[in-house]
Amino acid sequence: MVMPIFEDAEGETEGILIASKLMAIAARTAPKTKGADDIITAIVLEGEKNALADDMNKIADERNISGFKRDAQNVRDSVAVVLIGVWSNKASEFNCGACGYNNCEEFKKAWRRVGQDFDGPSCIFKILDLGIALGSAAKTASILNIDNRIMYRVGVAAKRLKMLKGANVIIGIPISARGKSIYFDRK
Repeated sequence: MVMPIFEDAEGETEGILIASKLMAIAARTAPKTKGADDIITAIVLEGEKNALADDMNKIADERNISGFKRDAQNVRDSVAVVLIGVWSNKASEFNCGACGYNNCEEFKKAWRRVGQDFDGPSCIFKILDLGIALGSAAKTASILNIDNRIMYRVGVAAKRLKMLKGANVIIGIPISARGKSIYFDRK
């Protein structure tokens, strides 16, 4: 029986794609407040990944923020980007007031605003769920020895490009596997 031979790049790319799927599962199964899952995930590859980087460069020019260009290059140099978002306009029904309203009924009646990057107001517990999901996904990548970095700016472009329908806050995690992490010692 003849077995196929995977060269370094091919095998590593396949491994990263498997890891990205495991990261999405980790985000999905991460603990959620009240057990209510409003997390949305997607894996961005190839042409869509480059479109994401292109939009990040546009944002850098529009806002004169070089960090968007730096992060766009990281996205372009990555094999995949795992997007994790949340529908944070949904109340968790704790009546805590962290959203800025007296209770969840006021929050639900509040005018929904499109902000520069994301839509609000947001329920703090939905944002906490997003943070836990991001941590679970990044931890999964780390356990698998996949280089990764949680990036706010990736989410800004993903939201503009409507890559996660229904999410009003999105964060991205580019992933790569090289001899040295491309996400540190950045300029």
